[in-house]
Amino acid sequence: MTEQPFSFINEDLQSVYVYHWGPGHSGDSEHFSAASGPDAGAAPDGTTEAGSAEPGSLPAQAAAPAPPLSIKGIVQIVHGMAETGRRYEETAAELVRHGYLVYAADLRGHGRTADQYEGLGYAGKDGHNGMVKDILLLREEIGKRHPGLPVFLLGHSMGSFLVQKVMYTGPERYNAFLLTGSCGRQPFLSFGEKLAAMQCRLQGERKPSLLLNALVFGPYNRQFKPVRTPFDWLSRDTAEVDRFVADPYCGELCSAGFFCDFFRLLREIHRPEHMARIPVDKPVFLFSGAEDPVGHNGKGVERLAADYNRLGLRHVDLKLYPGARHELFHEFNKEEVIRDVLQWLDRQAGRLSAAAPS
Repeated sequence: MTEQPFSFINEDLQSVYVYHWGPGHSGDSEHFSAASGPDAGAAPDGTTEAGSAEPGSLPAQAAAPAPPLSIKGIVQIVHGMAETGRRYEETAAELVRHGYLVYAADLRGHGRTADQYEGLGYAGKDGHNGMVKDILLLREEIGKRHPGLPVFLLGHSMGSFLVQKVMYTGPERYNAFLLTGSCGRQPFLSFGEKLAAMQCRLQGERKPSLLLNALVFGPYNRQFKPVRTPFDWLSRDTAEVDRFVADPYCGELCSAGFFCDFFRLLREIHRPEHMARIPVDKPVFLFSGAEDPVGHNGKGVERLAADYNRLGLRHVDLKLYPGARHELFHEFNKEEVIRDVLQWLDRQAGRLSAAAPS
């Protein structure tokens, strides 16, 4: 597997960093801006060989060569809160080994997209809607690079809630959706949003909120006492928890403004009029740990699956893993999880291939 990261400029003129994993020989890192391709040179008039582009667009590029027959599709990963796309490298290696290319952007306020370490935890005004726009902008770039290949959108934790929004705002862009570490409708979101808004007024939207971080994440460790770290709820594998704690791009305190937007997102995605817009023919795979506090130990995930079934979605699959916690790709049974994901992806890719005109 090789890694070929690149970046693009989004509609708010922010540079979004993207990890890209695939087979083949190593290549140089690419940097895309609104007005340059990977090899574009500046002309005397200030334009580039690739031509100019409006903010929020990606540079025009030649279509990628026809992919080898072994490439089954693309998996676009949306990471969770207070982490980075880099943490999915091992998962990507297995996906690539079995015929899938992988893309994972660092979302606004996260990883290498944030303004150095000081920018971690603040996604800007209306940051979560901005994240959704960036997800779709990356999808456009994937389509340019790999025309004709199916694209599957996989979201973990906060990323799964962003994917739930894409499921009704841009479902035609993707062939299927995978949600892990997720949940359905949740109580007290209006209260949380009001509390976050009050903190924004009192201390500013950029300031990290100890109170909101404690209210959101504090209860997650209770069922696992005694605990070693504030993040034991992530995984039973202590080595993986320690890797998370040691990563400078993980575990940051998010800002009051971040939480205000996040609570609003959680309220919006489960409104009946929004969920009713999800196409009934889009396959969805929900998979979570049976002891994941984010999904209320499986109950919240089961409620979400039941909601999708009531809406008439025809292809909803659900799997809960006994004993597993929040981060299934960093759990003791991660080999089982990735095997199940690959089998599900292969079924969808096979179904799409069989339905394609000969």
